[in-house]
Amino acid sequence: MEDESILDRILYTYPEADFLTADGFDNAIIGVDETTMRLIYSVTKCLQILMDQGLPEDDAVEHFEFNVSGSYAGKRTPIWCYDNFYNTML
Repeated sequence: MEDESILDRILYTYPEADFLTADGFDNAIIGVDETTMRLIYSVTKCLQILMDQGLPEDDAVEHFEFNVSGSYAGKRTPIWCYDNFYNTML
């Protein structure tokens, strides 16, 4: 279904799993780790969500690192995929 989110598809595929989600970042989910049954979030997408809410990039990064990825919620804590690396070394 076209309107179905990645989270919806994951929940449909793994109906018995008890995933921990990061509030406000459902559109940043890019997959699931089937070994640990934890959701995987794109850090790039998370930062874009924060910037779309009006935070400047530096503030978005600081907020994300301190309040989102810096929070540990036990074994079900989501995986943060740092998916936007730039080749700065030649």
